[in-house]
Amino acid sequence: MPQLSAGDTAPDFTLPDASGTEVHLADLLATSREGCVVYFYPRASTPGCTKEACDFRDSLEAWKNAGYAVVGISPDSQAAIERFATQQSLPFPLLSDPDHEVMEAWGAWGEKKSYGRTLTGVIRSTVVVGKDATVRLARYNVKATGHVGRLRKELGLD
Repeated sequence: MPQLSAGDTAPDFTLPDASGTEVHLADLLATSREGCVVYFYPRASTPGCTKEACDFRDSLEAWKNAGYAVVGISPDSQAAIERFATQQSLPFPLLSDPDHEVMEAWGAWGEKKSYGRTLTGVIRSTVVVGKDATVRLARYNVKATGHVGRLRKELGLD
């Protein structure tokens, strides 16, 4: 699936959170002032994914003040994301996409290189969606460390 670019319409989604409650992109957009930051991560409780999630957690107040909701999506089970959210005190929803349908629709699932090998899996990505469901910014193959800070700078939050 092709990756999203600024100006594209973000595909709507409905996925369960850690408690099994269905979360809809349309609802996240309706309850935020500016839009939603949707980030895709490979696996809960791994070093890189923990760093990225904690960076979002630690800067959540800045995201909220700027009018953005934050949501993370991975192929992990509900039990795995629940443990991860609890262990790391993550105050934003983590969603489970085990069939990677949403990740495919958003261009965050596909071939990637890891330690010189080519494999298929989650492409660490972040997409900022405006209130009107238009993609404002899309970043693919991002590094876990420092990514959230760069994103905030690009959006003028710092």
